[in-house]
Amino acid sequence: MTQPKACGHNEWVFVSKKTRDESNMVEARKHPLRMPVLVLNATYEPINITGTRRAIVLLLKGIAITEEENGAFLHAARLSMRVPSVIRLTEFRKIPHRTRALSRKNILMRDRHTCQFCGQVFNPSDLTLDHVIPRSRGGHTDWDNLVTCCHACNNRKGNRLPEEVGVRLLRQPRPFTLHTSRQLMRLMGQSEHKWRKYLFY
Repeated sequence: MTQPKACGHNEWVFVSKKTRDESNMVEARKHPLRMPVLVLNATYEPINITGTRRAIVLLLKGIAITEEENGAFLHAARLSMRVPSVIRLTEFRKIPHRTRALSRKNILMRDRHTCQFCGQVFNPSDLTLDHVIPRSRGGHTDWDNLVTCCHACNNRKGNRLPEEVGVRLLRQPRPFTLHTSRQLMRLMGQSEHKWRKYLFY
């Protein structure tokens, strides 16, 4: 096992561990605390996708327990733990069948971090939100008028309609409901093999 580097009190260092799932280890080393984690209800029903950092907070508070690991370790000054891939809540939570809160994070997740004009996938920091109908032309700030967009396409479109600059949306924007979230979980489960048995494969 690779020895951890020295770290401060609040710093985390990923340390690889021999495992059959080498691709997940590489991703974990490349993107510390950014690996997706599947969240299950106490009944093992998949209810959300969260980041590693948030998942660790839930584990440390005793709100969730680890069901699957991704093959890497996290090291801090006073703590060492395996990185979770799937966690389960210790108490049942009722999940309302309603639209999620409108936020940049949820829109990026709905659109799978894909620019809705050029179709390329980007890191969250390289993406912005675009009003399909510009606000200056009567467009509203809601699920049906906001899409994920890269900076290049956003600059190209500017204060115009998509058809005015010769671009088309990959798909029409819709609210992010529980149904949308489950579709996304199943889609991500195609590459996260440890998720599949929880997603009814």
